[in-house]
Amino acid sequence: MDAIHVDGVTKEFGDVTAVDDLSFAVERGELFGLLGPNGAGKSTLINMLVTLLPPSTGTATVNGHDIRTEKGAVRSSLGIVFQEPALDEELTGAENLAFHSRLYGQDRAERAERVDEVLELVGLSAERDDPVGTYSGGMKRRLEIARGLLHEPAVLFLDEPTVGLDARTRRDTWEYIERLNAEAGVSIVLTTHYIEEADHLCDRVAIVDDGDIVSMDSPSALKASLGADVVALEFASDDDPTALFDRLEGQPWSREYTASDDGVRVTVDDGDARIADLVRLADDAGVRISSVDLREPSLENVFLELTDRSAAGSDRNGAATGDRTVMASGDQTGKALESDDGGEAGGGTASHSMDSSGRSGGKGGDDRSSAVSTEDRP
Repeated sequence: MDAIHVDGVTKEFGDVTAVDDLSFAVERGELFGLLGPNGAGKSTLINMLVTLLPPSTGTATVNGHDIRTEKGAVRSSLGIVFQEPALDEELTGAENLAFHSRLYGQDRAERAERVDEVLELVGLSAERDDPVGTYSGGMKRRLEIARGLLHEPAVLFLDEPTVGLDARTRRDTWEYIERLNAEAGVSIVLTTHYIEEADHLCDRVAIVDDGDIVSMDSPSALKASLGADVVALEFASDDDPTALFDRLEGQPWSREYTASDDGVRVTVDDGDARIADLVRLADDAGVRISSVDLREPSLENVFLELTDRSAAGSDRNGAATGDRTVMASGDQTGKALESDDGGEAGGGTASHSMDSSGRSGGKGGDDRSSAVSTEDRP
């Protein structure tokens, strides 16, 4: 059984089609990435998968439970970590987790055991009794992830898990995400605008544009789909590239070649294997080479190629797909993901985690600090 199975899901807001007849599956234990430009349909898709928004047509299952008819079971099967933190900074890390564990009906002994387990998993055991207000940004993100894992979900949704973090902390967070995927065996759906992040972390990536999946495969296969490498040859002097062009003409492995400010750029198949051929041809042409730079296709190249192509080929949503927010931008505390897809993302609310009845686990009002009683301190 797949962790997530999407079958012909469409979501329309009036005349705007935000998600257009999507079908795909996320395997158990898979780290699955969703990439797409603003307004692509990512937020609407996730809001449907976490039962905050009903599809117009089609359906999906999460851990075998139908998002239309088994909302409570779906919510019990998943954890959500949104982009913006919603932690009570006056409580300790352990107290934050103990409060949320009560929403899942865990008894005192189970709560204490599970809090210990998830704090160990995200590397915060030593800071468990420190107020969250003293945590760094990276530590808060890890605590958010721990909170999403309290009820041992089958699927964890991570929305922009490293946004706003510095490069070192971002790398550390990647390591924790990989660790929980491997050790906890949880399936992870990751949305991110850091393409390098998806390339590094994900087993497969779906590139979404204009409500449709324009390509889906492993990062390595997506990059290989572009085929060609670019070899940049920098000349040692102001040599004329024409002589080299004459020798490149007719070479079956040379796709195209252009002059640059300081040399020539040649698009070839299998750049590693062709560097020696290019240097030899340059030598035969009397061109002196000072440096060679091999540039392989990146996931960013694939993303831009596919989304540019999609944008050029489709304008079905007109002006409605123009100026839209990305994922759950702005103040997301206690809110559903805001629609980036030209319509409202539904009237419901969501916390970073939900119990089977959909009760919020986000910040409460003025009495929130007293919500954790003495007996709840693990």
